[in-house]
Amino acid sequence: MDFDLSDEQLAFAETARQFAREEWLPHAPGWDEREEFPEDALRQAAALGFAGIYVREQFGGSGLTRLDATIIFEELASACVSTAAYLSIHNMAAWMIDRFGNDAQRARFLPKLMTMEHFASYCLTEPGSGSDAAALATRARRAGDDYVLNGSKAFISGGGRSNLYLTMVRTGETGPKGISCLVVENGTPGLSFGKKERKLGWNTQPTAMVNFAASPTSRPSNSSSPTWRPSSMPGA
Repeated sequence: MDFDLSDEQLAFAETARQFAREEWLPHAPGWDEREEFPEDALRQAAALGFAGIYVREQFGGSGLTRLDATIIFEELASACVSTAAYLSIHNMAAWMIDRFGNDAQRARFLPKLMTMEHFASYCLTEPGSGSDAAALATRARRAGDDYVLNGSKAFISGGGRSNLYLTMVRTGETGPKGISCLVVENGTPGLSFGKKERKLGWNTQPTAMVNFAASPTSRPSNSSSPTWRPSSMPGA
């Protein structure tokens, strides 16, 4: 088996390395000290195709592989690990919409995610469930064409700042088979955020509780399957 990187992968690495050293590394200490979420720097990364590395090209992504993404994130993390980590979360959330959403959702959400005009968060961890993700308690119940969410998520990167929250919720039985994923937009009634967590480092991404108090999320249009089943999501 050949473990050498291809010429294309070496080019990805060089591009990411040069960008990280020139655009992120000189500013990273100040970002951390000021607890600043570097939106402009993230959008510069998006301009290189780093906001949707493994999102399909027809939806504005780069259409690369998870290995390619790993190579890119390794270089970005060498300059600012917490900013690179947030970017990896944004990539995962965008990929979930690309992979499991419908055409209406892709058209609605992906263009602004690919430029990072909008930011995305992934909401799984709860106060009472972390590594035991199948024990999550946040619930969504059907109410006409909407789902109404109740519950809380903990330690969410981008909490309070992101525009979209891809939220793992319980729509059915106990255990992993009863879990689905819904997209909740910032500004949804009943959506609120806890105070920004104090952290030792890792300060270029805001981290906060995300709370749902009878928060309505509309059923996706043109879809007979309004939720995504995480059991079919590799790596979720």
